[in-house]
Amino acid sequence: MKFKQQQATSQESSESGFTIIESLMAIIVVSILLAAIAPVLVLSTATRVQARRIELATQAAKAFVDAIQSKTIADPDRTTTLSAATSTLPRTLSNNTSDYLLNVPAPNNTTGLYCFSRNGSITEPASCPSQQNVRFYIQAIRLAVNLSEPDKGQGYRLGIRVYRNDTNFPAKAAKDGEEGKNQSTFTGGLGSRKKPLVEMTTEIVRGQPSYGALCSRLGGCQ
Repeated sequence: MKFKQQQATSQESSESGFTIIESLMAIIVVSILLAAIAPVLVLSTATRVQARRIELATQAAKAFVDAIQSKTIADPDRTTTLSAATSTLPRTLSNNTSDYLLNVPAPNNTTGLYCFSRNGSITEPASCPSQQNVRFYIQAIRLAVNLSEPDKGQGYRLGIRVYRNDTNFPAKAAKDGEEGKNQSTFTGGLGSRKKPLVEMTTEIVRGQPSYGALCSRLGGCQ
């Protein structure tokens, strides 16, 4: 009786567990599931990284504007002259960014670009630190209107493009490709290394603000 009981126990033990076929089927099913959800994981991760990058670039642009307004850093040397507004071609504050920066070419290299460092400081083009210490490159342009005098208290409109520190120069403007938009927060890859993360314009006031000075900068209020 003892021999028969041991034999039965041994026979039951040999039949327990998965067979090779069952194990292979389980591996195939898991592989199919992983292949199905992998693109979703990659897309969500890339989108989260890109959204954070654009958020930081926006903060850098705002800090740059504050530094220009307070004269912590010098006004940009580069000035692009806009034609004065007319009754047939008016220009108002509602004009979008691309209207002002339409004819401003993107930078070919880092020369002339401001640097936003990883510690939050902003340096002028001649004083930029090494690339590994730079978080963003900032292209800044004074947009002046014919017959206006930005250096005599009238102020000017400031155009800004914020690029990644690993930008593949020569860079592009936001209007170049992708339906004329900046980099999107929704991306399945690493994002464009040529296009700006942020492109914006703002008014820089010098002297006593006045409606007349604003009209002068706009080229005549309509």
